[in-house]
Amino acid sequence: MYPDFEENKKYLTQELRVKENFDIVSREIVVGGKKAVFFFIDGFCKDELMEKLLQYLIDKKPEDMPSNIQELSQTLPYVEVDSATDWDEIIKNIFCGVFALLIDGYKECILIDSRTYPARGVEEPEKDKVLRGSKDGFIETIVFNTALIRRRIRSTDLRMEILSAGKTSKTDIVLCYMDSRVDQEFLSKIRNRIQDIKVDALTMNQESLAECLFTSKWYNPFPKFKYTERPDTATAQILEGNIIILVDNSPSAMILPISILDAVEEADDYYFPPITGTYFRFTRVIVTLVALFLTPVYLLFAYGYVDTPKWLEFIIIKDTINVPILAQLLILEVAIDGMKLAAVNTPDMLNTPLSIIIGVVLGDAAVSSGWFNNEIMLYMAFVAFANFTHGSFELGYALKFLRIFLLLTTSIFGLWGFIGGVIIILLLVAFNKTVSNESYIYPLIPFNGKKLINIFIRRSKTHMNN
Repeated sequence: MYPDFEENKKYLTQELRVKENFDIVSREIVVGGKKAVFFFIDGFCKDELMEKLLQYLIDKKPEDMPSNIQELSQTLPYVEVDSATDWDEIIKNIFCGVFALLIDGYKECILIDSRTYPARGVEEPEKDKVLRGSKDGFIETIVFNTALIRRRIRSTDLRMEILSAGKTSKTDIVLCYMDSRVDQEFLSKIRNRIQDIKVDALTMNQESLAECLFTSKWYNPFPKFKYTERPDTATAQILEGNIIILVDNSPSAMILPISILDAVEEADDYYFPPITGTYFRFTRVIVTLVALFLTPVYLLFAYGYVDTPKWLEFIIIKDTINVPILAQLLILEVAIDGMKLAAVNTPDMLNTPLSIIIGVVLGDAAVSSGWFNNEIMLYMAFVAFANFTHGSFELGYALKFLRIFLLLTTSIFGLWGFIGGVIIILLLVAFNKTVSNESYIYPLIPFNGKKLINIFIRRSKTHMNN
């Protein structure tokens, strides 16, 4: 800052483009007989608080003015008050919604954190719904999200470390972890990566951050992060020693590191008795595996690469096949995604008519016209809903790409193509690494029997504590 008040006021007015931006407000007042000016973003400050602070400052008498900024800050009737002399820090705080006050005769700027962000109410997430449990979810305001976690973990061991990334956006990023349980080496690695990010802005929030943190090979479809919109799920991961990353303007949390087995866990597993939760987990794993191998195995039987047992002869298509089976499967793989995109972009009031059109008109007409056979439609319908048995869209599409790869190798090379494709998939999973450079199939490699049991079998709290 400059030693002269007028120079400071002129500099901030020019840098903030007060005359060009209608939402950046500056107002000159008199505080204790001294000239003063404050800057703030309209819509980011609490009006009632601003009125009280202004009344307090305007009523201050010259003899009550302290000699330095620290004493003045201590007398202000508000909790979050700070001071700064660096222009970059002052301007960043103003754009974050902080109230900045310059007073003639003082060499520092007073920063009053009276900001409030436009935000929707805390409600249950659309994607991460549960049959039981809490119905609150993360929203786009990062302070509210940290409060939802603090409400569940009332411990001095919980850390909320704030960083920022993006030359222009200066997006707030919060690392949440338990200091005594987290891997400190991995934490330091993630912290350094965030601090070293050289981008103009995190335009797509968490996805932009994920791409900056970990640059994966284009042919590796497996997710390195797990996303959740549920505070209880994020809290559970923190207590297990994982790191949660919250990004401002994003209503979900990033969980890292994760393995492929962590990606299929759901909150409902813990809101039911152990036997029910265990059943949910086994059902989810079995359905996911069946969705991956169902259509490639059917292709083996349909093309005669493998003799069909008598008890399975009913799966062979008896009707006329106008379009090759492989082509039908590939067309439906793309068509299902087209229906998903249409559902996402369809207004709620039109969802029901759209479902009727797709289910009745397109489905029935596609079969009766000879484009698709009933058996193919049945198997692809199973594959379509199987992808929704777990909450990870990234894992669902990873399995989809592997299924298409397996279909192609099976159709070209027959049984040996299927076997070779399965081996390649197993190797791709086995040699994959998490963001912490650990095995993607831990606790299988390296083997950890206790951890493996906890993943597949939902144990009660008393057994887990023992």
